[in-house]
Formats: sequence, structure tokens, C-alpha cells
Amino acid sequence: MTYFPINTLHRERPIACRVLLQLIVVCLFGFSLLNNGSSVIAADGWTSFQNGGSIIKEQTNKPNIQWKQSLKPIWRIATKGYGQSSPLVWKNHVYISFVLGDNKEQCGLAAYDITDGKLLWEVLEPNPSPRESNVYVSKAAPSPVLDENGIVVLFEEGLLFSCDHSGKKRWQRNLNEEYGAIETNHGIASSLEQDDKHIYVWIEAKTNPYVLKIDKQTGGNKWKAEGLGTTTWASPRLIPVGDQTHLVLSGIGKLAGLDIENGDRLWEFDKISGNSTPTPMPLGNGRFLMGATTGSGNNGTTKASDSNGVIEISPIESGYTVKYVWQCKRATSSFGSPVAHANVAYFVNRTGILFAHDLTSGKELYSQRLSSSMWATPIVANGVLIFPCKDGTLQIISAGREFKQVAKYAVWETEPPADGKGPSFGGPVLYAAIHSNQSLFVRRGDLLVRYKLK
Repeated sequence: MTYFPINTLHRERPIACRVLLQLIVVCLFGFSLLNNGSSVIAADGWTSFQNGGSIIKEQTNKPNIQWKQSLKPIWRIATKGYGQSSPLVWKNHVYISFVLGDNKEQCGLAAYDITDGKLLWEVLEPNPSPRESNVYVSKAAPSPVLDENGIVVLFEEGLLFSCDHSGKKRWQRNLNEEYGAIETNHGIASSLEQDDKHIYVWIEAKTNPYVLKIDKQTGGNKWKAEGLGTTTWASPRLIPVGDQTHLVLSGIGKLAGLDIENGDRLWEFDKISGNSTPTPMPLGNGRFLMGATTGSGNNGTTKASDSNGVIEISPIESGYTVKYVWQCKRATSSFGSPVAHANVAYFVNRTGILFAHDLTSGKELYSQRLSSSMWATPIVANGVLIFPCKDGTLQIISAGREFKQVAKYAVWETEPPADGKGPSFGGPVLYAAIHSNQSLFVRRGDLLVRYKLK
């Protein structure tokens, strides 16, 4: 099948199942320390969900930044509609995707100027399969990918399109129409993955789940492969293994590695449970950090912590072996993935407890409660880790083998609970924080903020 470029452009200028919903969407925001199999990582940009697993952004010209006075808000804008995806940055553009309407009738992509937050352009497309927009379903949850030629965005109802950096449409597809209705309980949350010339789309629907490798320029398929046949809200991740790269998929009770050349399944691993949302995070040499939570598909035969740790893929004569290098004794994950920096791995559980482990041995170094649970992706900048907490707190700690808090910032003010009542589960959620252009960009569903690093 051939996909022809589309020239039409529509422009306009100038939150019980709630827990499960957040589980679905915040899986978009885990993290790691090294580059993956993709080379599409700009030195001064943020090009995909979790930046392809490369969440370290050091400013070599400001090594001794004073974090207690370092974050200066430059602009704060109320964004159109609602979105749970990560913002992306390319040069002077910051991008977000969103949906509009009581039934998500429209899918949107917007580009803002980094300097002043002004809307540069916007594309709105009809949703091919509208669905009531409520706390039970995802809302613009998959994060796009971009490179020097433009951006590709996926919406959970099957709309997939690409634009250049001026907003001109390059191509568009309706996966719902091509492969059948995407039936899910709570929507799709898997973000796009990319290499230099291709994007990888994972649609883990109830029936006929599939993975696509698509040419960025034409929008045409290179191959189509079967999905896992399980439940997942994680994203596909390119993992270097020797001189090859595997596309690793993680769903409850199963991991699988696909050959990126033809989509063939190279290996499967089932000694895991609770891996509903964390995305595998590359460490190099066939190793990746794996997170898993409690209660989500745990098989009851092992502790939830046993599924958290470092996994290694090793080539052998008959194929590949996959095994844990080490496993946690207490630490579990939640909606996001574990992170590693300076030979320390960090896991955050459902109650907001941070666990630090020696990355080589797996020995637990410390545990400490954060400001709140965390549904976004922690990032590393100038020797510190920035934890974007659910309640809108940016909690900054020193990297290292002991816990040391450096600073805390409130992105928005949270009203205290009523007398006699505990904090509400609902309310605004901090979905993502990224670091680019010597700035932090922070996203709530209806808010985008830029902080300048002084």
C-alpha cells in the first residue's frame, strides 16, 4: 500500500478507576542514562519520549549552578484542550499534542516559540474514532518523535500524521481504518520510538495487537509484526545488543525483542510480573533497567520487587539469553521507569518512596520519601536529579550514594484538603518535565511552563 503526502493544513492561531487511568498515561514518563539504538538525539533538543532513554543533560558552561536560586520562570501558558504526552524541543520550537472536546472530537499538534511561548502554528484534525473524554481514558497520551525534517504524532484512536517544522503536513494515516478498531479499556499510551529513518508504532489492542516500522518520509510500512497479546501502557524501546539493535516490548508478564530489520521475534522472557507501565531503559552492552509495580499482573509466586532490577540480553550461538543481572529486595516502581546516573539506579514506588541502588551490584544504598508520588520522568542536569512529582513539586536532589535534597519548587499552588479529609486523588497532574536549551519545560494537562536555568 502506498501513502501519498497530504497538502491540506488546518490552522488556528492566537482527572475506583482513576488510579488505573493515571497508571495508563504516566507510563510515558520513566527514564535512563545512556543513548539507545537511535542516533536522533540532538545536543540541544528533546526529540522523543524520555529522549530515547537519554535523560542526562549537562550544561558544561555552568558546572557550579546554584539550584536554590537557579530556576527562573520565563513564561507560563494555558494550553488548548488537554494532553498527557511529553513536550518535545527542536531548536526554537517546543511541541505538544492534545485533544479537544467532550468526546475528543479533535486531535491537535501545536508549536510554540521557546523565547516567549507564542503559538507559532497549530494543526487540528478530526478524531477518526471519538470517545468520551473522562478520567477513565487516555487523552493525547502517546508522545511524538521529531528530527531535523519534522515531527510525527500518534493519537490513541489511530490517527498518525507527520508535519515539517513549519506545520506543513507531509503524510497522514488512519490505523483504525487500515487494521480495524483499536479496542482497549482505557486507551493507548505507548509512545512512538524512532531511529534515523523510521518510526516504530506499537498498538497493543485487545484483539490483533501489532507493531509497525514506518518510513519517516513517506509514511509507508517497512514491516508489520504481532504485538505481545498482553496488557501494557509501556512504550517500545530500542536497545543496543552487541552490533545489533533490538526493539524491546514490555507488557504484563512478558518481554520480547524484535529484529528491527524484519520484525521477527528474536527472544521472549516471562520471568517477570507487574511490568504494566515502566519502559525498559538502556544501559549499554545489552543491559537495561526494568521496573515493575505491585498489583498489576503480579503472578503471586514472587515478590513485586523481584521484577525490578537490571536485565541483560546476551548473544549465544543459538540465539539470545535473557536474564536478571540483579533484582531489588524492596524497591518497586510505579508509573514511571527507573533511572541510572553515576553508577546509582533510582526507583520510585507508588507511595513516592525513592530507592537508590548500586548499579553494578544492586545493593540498596538508601530510601527516602519524596514530596508525592511521581508520574513523570526524572531527568539529570548539572549533577543533580530533578524529580517532577505528581503534585506539581520539582524536587531536586544531588546525584550520589547518599540522599541530599538541594531544592524544591512548586510549579503551581495546591489547595489544602478540607478539614477532616485527606488529600484528593484527583486534581492536576504534572505529566512531564524535559531539559533543553538551558531550560526546563514542565507540562500539566492544560499548562506549559518554561524555567530558565540562571
